Amino acid sequence: IPHHIANGMYGLMLVEPAKGLSKVYKEFYVFQSEFYTKSAGKKGLYELDFDKGLAEHPDHVVFNGRDGALMGDNVIKAKTGEKIRIFFGNIGPNHISSFHVIGEIFDKVYMEGALDGAVNRNVQTTLVPAAGSTIVEFKVDVPGNYILVDHSIFRVAKGAIGILAVEGKDNPSIFKKVKGK
Repeated sequence: IPHHIANGMYGLMLVEPAKGLSKVYKEFYVFQSEFYTKSAGKKGLYELDFDKGLAEHPDHVVFNGRDGALMGDNVIKAKTGEKIRIFFGNIGPNHISSFHVIGEIFDKVYMEGALDGAVNRNVQTTLVPAAGSTIVEFKVDVPGNYILVDHSIFRVAKGAIGILAVEGKDNPSIFKKVKGK
């Protein structure tokens, strides 16, 4: 089983309630996974390093399967005033994720992805166990680039980073830019 998960044989499945989910403007699916690698002999080709997996020292911790998957031309996009839902899965195989969107507070967090379970409100960072998931909902009120991270923050250097690019009008009642001298 560790070989299958560590080599990318995983996914999430949403079982939507009979009456559906509440309406949001955008939905995104984000996966976090760890890769434990060693050279396979050819330049740029790697294979699973089982010993690194046992030691729980990943070379890469990434969103959506690769470094930069939610960066550059692949950022996820929204507009101010939109309510967003992110289905977030932590594939692991070893570490807990501290999922956070820098600059946002989650209006709702469906703990462990349970739509009929506990719902936390006004959450900054949510813990997602290995092989677990969560669903977060929030409204973006101010334009800018919101950074998705695992708040075990050094994992950013291993690839666990993405951008939610929000366009729209400024809202000075929420955030007012101050000009420097």
